[in-house]
Amino acid sequence: MLHHTTIEKLHDLRLSAMAEALQEQHQSKQHESLSFEERLGLLVDRELTRRENNRTRLRLSKATLRWGSTIHDIDFNSPRGLQKTEILALANCRWIQYHENCAITGPTGTGKTFIACALAHSACSQGYRTRYLRAPKLFQELEIARNDGRHPKLMATLARLDLLIIDEWAACNMTHEDRRDIFELFEERYQRHAIMLVSQLPIDDWHKAVGDPTMADAILDRLLHNAHKIRIEGESFRKKIGVKKA
Repeated sequence: MLHHTTIEKLHDLRLSAMAEALQEQHQSKQHESLSFEERLGLLVDRELTRRENNRTRLRLSKATLRWGSTIHDIDFNSPRGLQKTEILALANCRWIQYHENCAITGPTGTGKTFIACALAHSACSQGYRTRYLRAPKLFQELEIARNDGRHPKLMATLARLDLLIIDEWAACNMTHEDRRDIFELFEERYQRHAIMLVSQLPIDDWHKAVGDPTMADAILDRLLHNAHKIRIEGESFRKKIGVKKA
């Protein structure tokens, strides 16, 4: 009776993982040789693990990643100039901790977005607030927000993210409002939070793609001076039927 009452109280305290672990201890003889402190430690570890897993799932949900890829899913054997040591170094997320940036470029279909999402997954797993957006979608959301009065709030939300990923960067023409928003966003995030840009265009072509030379200088200066640059080569994975890794 005491055992069931304790489990009910743990559920009332929203310690469901501890309740489940306690039930397992009572049903298993392998814990009988452990001390009270050791058994309590196992219960606490179960609860902490459950809560961290829940937080990670929530961060991944809010990140709106295009792919559910992880670092373990990346194919480092394909001949496309991808350096495993470089990707694994980025996966430790110190560049996010130090508010640095990352640029991933390469031809279409070579796995740029897949790799970006794998790095974002690592960021979410390590506690960083992350959001993935395609550039056309970002500009569309900002335009809608300007028209309905949410623009300052949306810009503030994007500015506070630990990692902001913009895919298809420089793939579409920017309006004056787009350039102004990007400048303000990058300025707010400069040396405070990390940015990752993913693009088919080589970095040398980004200045022209921004459109306005003065704004391009200001935008790219804030992005590239401390950016990790990854250039992917090779043929499109989309031409290969049945490929599960990128």
